Amino acid sequence: MELNGVKETPRETSVLIVGAGPCGLALACDLARRGVPALLVEQTPALFPGSRGKGVQPRTREVLDDLGVGDAVRAHGGPAPVGMVWQDGERVGEHRMFRVAAPTDAEPYGEPWMMPQWRTQEILLARLRELGGDVAFSTALTGLAQDADGVTAQLSTGPVRASFLVAADGGRSTVRRALGIAMTGETVDPAPMLVADVRVAEDALDRLNWHMTNGDAGYLTLCPLPGTTDFQLVAQFKEGEPDTTPEGVRAVVAERTHLEAQDVTEVLWSSDFRPRAALADRFRAGRVFLAGDAAHVHSPAGGQGLNTSVQDAYNLGWKLGQVLRHGAPAALLDSYEEERRPIAAEMLGLSTRIHRGEQERGAAAQQLGIGYREGPLSAGRAGVLEAGDRAPDGPTDGRRLFDVFRGPHFTLLAVGTDAELPEPAGPSVRVHRMDAYEAYGKGVFLIRPDGYVGWAGEDAAGLAEYGAALGLDLERG
Repeated sequence: MELNGVKETPRETSVLIVGAGPCGLALACDLARRGVPALLVEQTPALFPGSRGKGVQPRTREVLDDLGVGDAVRAHGGPAPVGMVWQDGERVGEHRMFRVAAPTDAEPYGEPWMMPQWRTQEILLARLRELGGDVAFSTALTGLAQDADGVTAQLSTGPVRASFLVAADGGRSTVRRALGIAMTGETVDPAPMLVADVRVAEDALDRLNWHMTNGDAGYLTLCPLPGTTDFQLVAQFKEGEPDTTPEGVRAVVAERTHLEAQDVTEVLWSSDFRPRAALADRFRAGRVFLAGDAAHVHSPAGGQGLNTSVQDAYNLGWKLGQVLRHGAPAALLDSYEEERRPIAAEMLGLSTRIHRGEQERGAAAQQLGIGYREGPLSAGRAGVLEAGDRAPDGPTDGRRLFDVFRGPHFTLLAVGTDAELPEPAGPSVRVHRMDAYEAYGKGVFLIRPDGYVGWAGEDAAGLAEYGAALGLDLERG
C-alpha cells in the first residue's frame, strides 16, 4: 500500500472497532477478555464528555456485571430520583418516572440505575485497560475496502488490516455511509431539544428530586446525576431553535423555572438534537458490522439507546470470539443481524411510544424480557424455559448463578437432573449441576456467554451436534 508515494505496511489486528462510545468500549472489553486482538479507534481526542445516556436498565446492569464492572457501576450510580412537578414556582406533585420492582433471586436488579454516560465510558475504559487494551484517540477512519479475507481501513494515523470491522461510530456513522447502508425511520417529535450538564447553587435546588416543568414553550427537566454534583437539563423547544451557549442555557432555565440565571453556576456541556427513530436496513455488509447508534437511533425517552447499544456489543463479542479463537463456522456471524435487528426495531418502537405518551416506562423498558426464541441459535426447551430465553440468576452452592456464568465461557447447566453430561474439551465450556430451581424447572441447559439459553433438553441428546455449529466440542464423555 502506498501513501504519498511511500509503500506502507498496514498494522494488523483481528477486529477494528470504530468509535469509543459505550458500545465500542463494551465490545473491546469483551474481545479483550477472550484474547481476541482488537484495535479501538476514536476520532475525538477524549471520551464523550456529556451525560446523554444516563439510564442503565436492569438487563444492562447484568451485562456490565459480567464484563467485570458491576462494583464500579454500583459505586458511581444510584436509583432514579422521584419526579417533582413544578408549576408557577410551586411544587404540585410527585411523578414516578420508572417502574420499580423489588429484586428477586431470578432478577437481582429491580430498577434502572442512573449514571451519566461519561461515567459509564470511564468505567469501561478503566476495565479495558485492566484487560490490556486501550483507545487510540484522535484517530479517524478515512476510507475502507474489504475482500474475501479481511478489511483494509485507512486511518488518519496509517492503514490497518483486520479480519473484521465493527462500526460503533454513532448515528452519523462514517462507516455506514461508506458502505451505502440506508437508515429507515421517522421524526419522533418535530420540536428540537436542548440537553446540557449544569451545576446549580446548593441553596437554589435540592438534589432529592427530578425536577419538571411544562409550559407553552415546552417542557424542561433538571435531573440530579448520582455520584456527581451535576444536573442534566433537558428542554423542549416548541418554537425556535435551542441556544446551546452557556448564556442560552441559563436563559431557558430562568424563563421556565423559579431559578435565576445566576443559579446555574456552571454549564459543563450542551448540545441540541431532534428526536427521531431510525433503523439501518442492514446490520452487516460482508466483514463489516454495524452496532449501537450506527445501527439504530432512538428517542431518549425510556432510556433504550445506550442499553440496546451495549447489548449489541455483548451479542457480537462472543460470536467473533468463537469464530476467531475457537474455530466456529463463519456462518455463526450471520446470527448477529438475525438476532439483534428485530430487537432494535422493537426497542425503537418502545422508545417512540414512550416519547409520545402512548406507553409507560414499564417492565418492557427494563429489557429483562428480551430474548431470541425465534433466533437461529435457539433449540429446544426444558422445565419452564425455552431456548432463547434470558438465563435467570439464583442461589447455588453458596453463590449465585451469575457468578457461575461470569466470564467468556459457555455454561452447561444441569438443574434437578442426574442426566449424563459430556466432558467438554478445553475451558470454553464449564459444567455446573444444581438442585431443581423454580426459575428453570428441571433439565439441561447450555447457557451462552451472553446469558441466554442456547440449547435446552431433558437430557444431553443432540447437544454435541448443536455445539459443533458454535465451535464447541461437546461429545459425550
